Amino acid sequence: MDDQGRRQQLSTPLGGFERSEKPPSGGERSAEAGAEQVLLPNPEVPEKPNRRRYKAEYKLRILKAAEKCTKHGELGALLRREGLYSSHLNTWKKQREEGTLQGLAPKKRGRKAKPKNPLDDEVQRLRRENVRLKLRLQQAETIIDVQKKLSQMLGIPLKTLDMTENEE
Repeated sequence: MDDQGRRQQLSTPLGGFERSEKPPSGGERSAEAGAEQVLLPNPEVPEKPNRRRYKAEYKLRILKAAEKCTKHGELGALLRREGLYSSHLNTWKKQREEGTLQGLAPKKRGRKAKPKNPLDDEVQRLRRENVRLKLRLQQAETIIDVQKKLSQMLGIPLKTLDMTENEE
């Protein structure tokens, strides 16, 4: 087999399927320089890797195609062609069975917001009121203590609760 035929044979994927992902960046071959010369990989690396996101329509289409695969090896070929893993199919099937069509859409990552408790505002208001009343009570007790000391110094008898009950 000549050199041209060998290159063409190596460039077609197995089974006649084409992959949807880019070729590996391990080095591209130059057609002009021959098959033996390897170009250097692209040194530019993205700052943050891009996460693959799939639309709900794409997920449903792939699930339907996967269900049509009956012969041995068809499902694997489908997954290789689309650049997917079997775990993708398992997750998407589970989401479809749960009836969460929204679950087929990409989910927002990160911490989920806690649902707000309707009693939280009331609890906060009551705590503030409790602190305010404790301060007023402390002020009132201080005033009463000062009045007692002043009456003792001046010799004025204070009416207590016991004295007022006895007088009646």
